[in-house]
Order: sequence, then C-alpha cells, then structure tokens
Amino acid sequence: MTLIRNIAIIAHVDHGKTTLVDRMLQSTGTFRAGQEVRERVMDSDPQERERGITIFSKNAAVRWRDPDGREFKLNLVDTPGHADFGGEVERILRMVDGVLLLVDAFEGPMPQTRFVTRKALELGLQPVVVINKVDRADAEPLRVHDEVLELLMELEAGAAQLDAPFLYASAREGWAGEEPDVRDRGLEPLFRTIVRTVPPPPGDPERPFRMLVSTLDYSPYLGRLAIGRIEGGHIAVGDRVAVWPLDEEEPTATDRVPKLYVFEGLERREAESVVAGEIAAVAGVEGAEIGTTLCDPVRPGRLEGIAVEPPTIAVELRPNDSPFSGRSGRYVTSRQIRERLERETLSNVALRLEPTGDPDRFRVAGRGELHLAVVMESMRRQGYEFTVSRPEVITQQGPEGLEEPYEEVVIDVPAVAMGVVIQKLGERRGEMVHMSRELGGTVRLRFLVPSRGLTGYRSEFLTDTRGEGILHRQFARYGPWAGSIEARRTGALVSMTEGTATGYALFNLQDRGRLFVGPGDAVYDGMIVGEHARENDLEVNTIRGKKLTNMRAAGSDENILLEPPREVTLEFGLEFIREDELVEVTPAAIRLRKRALTAHGRKRDRRQAAT
Repeated sequence: MTLIRNIAIIAHVDHGKTTLVDRMLQSTGTFRAGQEVRERVMDSDPQERERGITIFSKNAAVRWRDPDGREFKLNLVDTPGHADFGGEVERILRMVDGVLLLVDAFEGPMPQTRFVTRKALELGLQPVVVINKVDRADAEPLRVHDEVLELLMELEAGAAQLDAPFLYASAREGWAGEEPDVRDRGLEPLFRTIVRTVPPPPGDPERPFRMLVSTLDYSPYLGRLAIGRIEGGHIAVGDRVAVWPLDEEEPTATDRVPKLYVFEGLERREAESVVAGEIAAVAGVEGAEIGTTLCDPVRPGRLEGIAVEPPTIAVELRPNDSPFSGRSGRYVTSRQIRERLERETLSNVALRLEPTGDPDRFRVAGRGELHLAVVMESMRRQGYEFTVSRPEVITQQGPEGLEEPYEEVVIDVPAVAMGVVIQKLGERRGEMVHMSRELGGTVRLRFLVPSRGLTGYRSEFLTDTRGEGILHRQFARYGPWAGSIEARRTGALVSMTEGTATGYALFNLQDRGRLFVGPGDAVYDGMIVGEHARENDLEVNTIRGKKLTNMRAAGSDENILLEPPREVTLEFGLEFIREDELVEVTPAAIRLRKRALTAHGRKRDRRQAAT
C-alpha cells in the first residue's frame, strides 16, 4: 500500500522554491533518462517565467522508498511567494497536512514568508524548515536558524510546531543535510524528514464521501476539473456526487463523475477510484466552484469553506475609447470585458468584481497592484482592450473612525541611500519600526506605511537608490486614516495633435522632461507622451517636422541625439497616473492618456478640480 504525505512549499520570492521542486522531481526518477528538462518546470505560465515568481499554485507528486522498502507518495504543492497572491495560498493550504518552509541562508525570513507561515500555523500544519543556498559565499545559516525560531515564536506556534526539524540545503546543487557541512547524501535526508515529520492525511475511507474544492482547472473535452483533497470516503468513476455551495442550506445538484485524475510527477493520470487523503481532480461536475463541497448524495454533508482575506485595492476598468481603439484588440466591448472578468472571479477567489452606476464601467478589487496587474496582463495577451483608472485603497469603518490598509515594507539599501529613503517614506506617512545593519554595507529598514503612500513610490525608490535597493511589501493590517498624502509631484507632457512623432520634435522636447515615446510612434490628442520636469501639465506638439528652406547656415543640420524613451509597462502606468489620467491597455501597446482627450475637456476638468 502506498503511504501518502501532502505538503506545501512556502518561500519568499527568489529563495529557491521552484528549483528545489525541480531537484526533488529529478532525484526520484520522475524524468526519464535523457529527457530534456527546462529549468523551473513548475513555473509554466509565461508571466511566471518572465517575472521570476510563482503566481499560480501547481500540483506535482513524487514517489520515494525508504530503507525499509515502504513506498511514499509525496503530493507537492508549489505556492505563490508574493502576498498579492495570498488568495491562492489560503485555499491551497487546506489540501495539505504540512509545510516545507524554505528560507534563504543570507536573507532570512522575509515578509511573504511571514504572511504564509502565519496562515499555515493557524491551520495547525507541521513545518519542516529548510535553510537554502548555504553554498553562497555570504551565507549565515546559524543566524538564519535563530531568526526562523524567533519568527515561529512571534507567530505563536504550538509546541510541536516550535520543535520543527531544520535542514540545510543547496537546491541548485541538489543536496540537503542536517548540518551545513554535510553535502554528500543528495536529497535523501529531506525525504526522510518529510515522511517522519508530516502526519498522514486524515480521513476514513469507510465514511461518506467528502471533498472541498480548493482549485479549478479546465479541460476542452471534459469541462471543469474540481481539484481538492478527499476528506472522507472514496469516489470512483461513474459515482454520483452532490454539489453543496457555501451559501446554500442543502446540495443544489447531483452529477455523475465521468473521469477521475490523480497527480503523478507533473502530469494528471486517470484513476478508476480514489480514497480519502489523496489529492484528486474530479471532471465533469457542473456547478463546482472554489469553496464548494462535493459529497455523497445519499449521506450529504458540508465541509468548512475557505476563508480569504478581503481585497485592499481597487481599479476601474472600461472599454477603450481612444482614437486608436480596436486597432489591435479582438475583444473591445463592455460585454466581452465583463464576461472575461466574471470568468476570472470563478478561479481567482481574491478578486472581486463590483457593479457601478455605469454599465460600461467595472470596479475590480484585488489584494495589491501586482495581483491586479497580472490579471490585466493576462487579458491583454488574450486580445482584450480596455482602460484602467488609478488604483485606490478600500477603506472601512473601525471603532475609532475611518480605517485604511497599511503595508509592511522591508527595504535593503546601501547605507549612503538610507537617509533619502527614510525621508521619502516619512513624507508618505510611513513609520519606521526596525533598522539593522547587514553585511556588505547594506542596511535593512522595516516600515509600516499606508497603501496609498506606496502608490507610485517604486520607480522613485529605484532612482533614489540608483537601482541598488530592494523593496518588499505586504499587507499588514487596517489602521487609522493617515490624512492627506502628496501624490506625484511632476506633471505630464500631453500631446496636442494626432499623428506620428518625429525625431526633430522630440529632440526639442526632451529638455522638458522624460519622454515615453520615440520617433515613429503613433500619438493622439490627449495622450501622455512624457513626464514634465515641473508640477504642471504641458501640452506639446510631437509631430512637428523641420521646415525646409533654400537657405543654409552653419549648424542648421546639427545631429539629433535622443535619449531612449522610458518603456511604459502596466505596473509603471498604474503607479504613474493621477486621478484625471488612465492607462490604455491593448495587445500591441500600453499607453497613458488623459481622461478628457480634448483640450477643452481637460481645461474643464482642471476648473472642476480647483473648485
């Protein structure tokens, strides 16, 4: 009989989580000899590989035999390392019985590690701590060991959780050991520690069937796939199951199961039956949503649903109405945008779609700017066109009045840049709660800052630290309204005509500020073509050409030297724009624009804002 262990891997961004999963798959023979395997196979989404982070949770499974010949199946769940994707984390932790806490041997526990670990400890999951990258020249595994223990005590871990085993590893080289200098036993110590520490999944195969849907997938042949851990009983192909939604008093529908799948390696494989404790995918059940319970229709019962923290930031989406609308997008109407957002909320449980008074406008709320940016980037790549407003925080009423979300910010900067960072975050109502000096002349700063104060700060931070600073942020709590916070201090260079930008015109404008367009780029009236060096907006002509005459003078044909224009990304646009500006998102380009595209309309908006 195969013994099962279900375990999730928790790590901060770039601490080696996906690389460790690669090595676990390779060391257990999941890949056949000679098979070409790319790096970070679990990061299969294009955005994940581009950004270097895990966004969507994935399932994998490895089989390992202990020295006694017992075969264990380890169901591994690769969880996101960024707090903006906490909705993925919270539901995935319901499928597992233990967590592999992966920590960098130099950086130690970081904000996202703290966020996900707190969730795991609250659920009573047993941790196994792996201090990774001990082969780094600047590694300090003993210091990080103490920091992890302090973190567990700070998060009020139980006695058994505080007694978690510690391993030291190099995921890149494929070894782990109980001491930092034991490096010749491969990953055997890791597998042995997992099966010894993580308890087997609960559930009695003789009880009625119960399964909580933790995630969804889709098959073009079988429709929706409901994925989750079977909490009790067993299920076989052809059985009838009942669907019990969270907000209903009784099951709403029954359906027959045409296919069952379990995870082997990185693939799903068909199974005739699955018993309690296994993670399975049930195909063809209509009405299965995240958080619903699949149960025995004769002896129904509902499991406790998945609690997801509410969103903290919102944007407004609407169809693109610029002069370039429809040039590159296939889906441009409000109906198509609404249907796409509604489909997204089915699997993205942390996303909220809220109606507005205008049927052509949609308020979309999420856990952070990165969370919303990933959703919108996926839509853009699928051929959607739309415009996005400036992000705004979601407030709530507390016992002492209006409250807004605060974020914990951890910053690593060179000591020479420490002063300007403290000054800028102080102006944005930030409060410094901790400061420590690290090796190499860097300083680690920990702040508590209103989410409003961080909007637009990242690009300013990179400029102030000359690209040498590292900034991590995560939602901390709701706190008292911090008062007014100064927005962007610079104005915008706004195109006053429609046409094609010329090098001659841009050469004469680049002294006015930083440009976002280059020669040959299409522009239109009301489009933001650069950042003005002063506080006011400036309307400019970017299509003006050089007048041709018969007269020549010395220096009349001087060489035009243009600085490269700044690349406008979705994240930069969301940080840059003001209340009267929008980000235009199309498959071919991302542009910034004013809400009012005509000069008269912009003047009217300025008068209304002044009054």
